[in-house]
Amino acid sequence: MNTDISLQISTLHDQHGHWPQADSVEDFRRNLAAVHARIAAACQRVGRDPTGVRLLPVSKTKPEAILRLAYAADCRFLGENKSQEAYRKWEAMTDLTDLRWSVIGHLQTNKAKLVARFAAEFQALDSLRVAEALERRLQAEGRGLDVLVQVNTSGEASKYGLPPDEVAAFLRELPAFSALRVRGFMTLALLSVEAARVRSCFVQLRELRDRLRQEAPDGIGLNELSMGMSGDYEIAVEEGATIVRVGQAIFGARATPDAYYWPSAGDGEMD
Repeated sequence: MNTDISLQISTLHDQHGHWPQADSVEDFRRNLAAVHARIAAACQRVGRDPTGVRLLPVSKTKPEAILRLAYAADCRFLGENKSQEAYRKWEAMTDLTDLRWSVIGHLQTNKAKLVARFAAEFQALDSLRVAEALERRLQAEGRGLDVLVQVNTSGEASKYGLPPDEVAAFLRELPAFSALRVRGFMTLALLSVEAARVRSCFVQLRELRDRLRQEAPDGIGLNELSMGMSGDYEIAVEEGATIVRVGQAIFGARATPDAYYWPSAGDGEMD
């Protein structure tokens, strides 16, 4: 989906701290409108329908009071990295009966019971051990769960996710887990100000999806591509993202740079 125009787009990873804090419903409405406008512009550049892109506001590290403001601004699906943090927020906000939660960060198997209890979506499935733990807990809860398989398209050893050449074999194992509804793939691009390097991660995921879609087992859906965050979601949309995970551009800058929260395979369950 590359175009000469889209190659001019640079990433915003170098703009940490430039996102103003959202402290009111009006702030959230303004920020959401700005992100939706950028998504629409990216879609227009490559001839896509903006309704094919779901914006997932990422509320990690933000307190309940701020999340309630986002809800008042019509956010009905929130993304969280840490399962324990997400579970605490869910418990505190069960009065908002139409608010749904997506867990987008690495999951330790001993936290599967939390995700199985409350999450509507899990975007970081990358091992059979996690699939088994979720299946067992979901069956006990009598629930199903939408899941995305995380793929390591950057090739960084510090990142979670399956290597691209292991994804096909992994998909063949997933029909055994009836409580897991496989919807597609998720990836984290390189944290870089070089747009071409970031773009290559998104292109790789789209091409992998297109190739494996032809041979996916029955019941395995590969329609969703979750890729792109506050610093690079426009590039991701140009390359076919159906879900973009946007936190700071909606909620405001966090106390530490985005790189601090990105999953590290050496540090357990990080944001």
